[in-house]
Parts: sequence; C-alpha cells; structure tokens
Amino acid sequence: MNKTELVEHLASKHDLSKAEAGRILETLLDAIVTTVKKGGAVTLPGFGSFKQHARAARNGVNPSTGAKIKIAAAKLPKFAPGAGFKAAVDPKAAARKAAKAPAPKAASKKAAKKK
Repeated sequence: MNKTELVEHLASKHDLSKAEAGRILETLLDAIVTTVKKGGAVTLPGFGSFKQHARAARNGVNPSTGAKIKIAAAKLPKFAPGAGFKAAVDPKAAARKAAKAPAPKAASKKAAKKK
C-alpha cells in the first residue's frame, strides 16, 4: 500500500474527501516527524513507537580500497512495533511467546500470613 492508496482507504472508511484524508495523513506524519526530530517519542499503544536513535561514530573500511575511514555519528529514526502489531502479523509467534511466558506466581508467604 502506498500513500495514495492509504488516503483513498481513509477517505472511504470515514466518509471524507480524498483531500481531507490527505490533509489528516499529512498532519499525522508531520506530528510524528517533528516530535522524533526534537528527540521525543511517539507511542501508539498496540501499534508501536517512534523514537530517535543515536548511532556513535565508528571506524570502517572502504570495500574498494581497503583503506580505513571514519564514519560520523548519526541520529536515526527508529520504529519498534507493539505487541498487538506483532501478534497481528505473526499470530503463531505470539502464541509461542504466550506459552513460553512464566505463569503468574501464587500469593507470597507474607500475604498468606496476614490473612
């Protein structure tokens, strides 16, 4: 799905014109980009979070010459999918993770003594 298809989907789903849906999508994307650019995080529960990730400067090698080069530090956007998004994409992995998780612990001895 590309941006045009997404705008058409929003317009048809919510009885909007394509222009209105396009403006809403642009506003949403602009808010995410602006917040992450300032170093903040945008969290959409169940979907995921957008954050800024700082990559440190490091040494590398030019593959054509073999010469060592310095690679500058960089700030990059990072998206971490939420549990709901992961489960929707791969339900079998979510089921395996749920089965692997430890069972909730029983009440502690101190709580039992208080009763």
